[in-house]
Amino acid sequence: MTIKSHGISLLINGEKIISHLDLEIIPGEITAILGPNGAGKSTALKILAGDIQPSYGDVKYNNINLSEISIVERARLRSVMSQSQTVAFDFTTLEIIEMGWIHENNESYSFSYSDALEEIINICDLHSLLLRRFNTLSGGEQKRVNFARILLQLWIPKTDNYSRYLLLDEPFTNLDIFHELKMLKIIKSYLSKNIGILIVLHDLNVARKLADNVTLMRDGRTIRQGPTDEVFQEDLLSKTFNTCVKVNDTSPKITFF
Repeated sequence: MTIKSHGISLLINGEKIISHLDLEIIPGEITAILGPNGAGKSTALKILAGDIQPSYGDVKYNNINLSEISIVERARLRSVMSQSQTVAFDFTTLEIIEMGWIHENNESYSFSYSDALEEIINICDLHSLLLRRFNTLSGGEQKRVNFARILLQLWIPKTDNYSRYLLLDEPFTNLDIFHELKMLKIIKSYLSKNIGILIVLHDLNVARKLADNVTLMRDGRTIRQGPTDEVFQEDLLSKTFNTCVKVNDTSPKITFF
């Protein structure tokens, strides 16, 4: 069971922003979308999330057309972390995290709320920030809080195991090295929970280390997609980023100049 797009294209004012994108997110695997600025990466993620309706093509969640899935049910199947999120009101960090809980009307889950909340706060190491006002936090701290919120959204008891999906748009922006590595570790750990992950990245070295599959995009088009080692070829990367890219076959290090 997967999220799968087929031939999705998006036109805005006659300009083609996305062109014939086929993409699949598989539970237990990480798919990365890479490309230069303006390639259409974030737009593709928004289409797969259901936030933007494509002009052509379709998106299916577990073989069901996304247009036939209610907003409430989408929230159970996938959570989305955007590049940035503006919060107009003066909520605390704890209140922002709690917004991820979507099981208030589910009697079988409601008794687990406190345990689920504490579990996510511990995983993300956020106890020291809980009483802080969200809008007073640094950019990196806000990233960590929003990450906790989307993890709480996808929480289900261990006795349940249906497919779910994390859609992450540049999740490591503004993070220091310690918290980037911590988030990387958490993301990898969620693969064992029957969760498929789509992640938009700029960092080629992180993508090579993290992703099972890669889609390279440029100007709204797919340059190449497939297993990471097959896609990470010097000619493909250099063409995509219009920069000389060197792939070190004896180490995970990628250089460019």
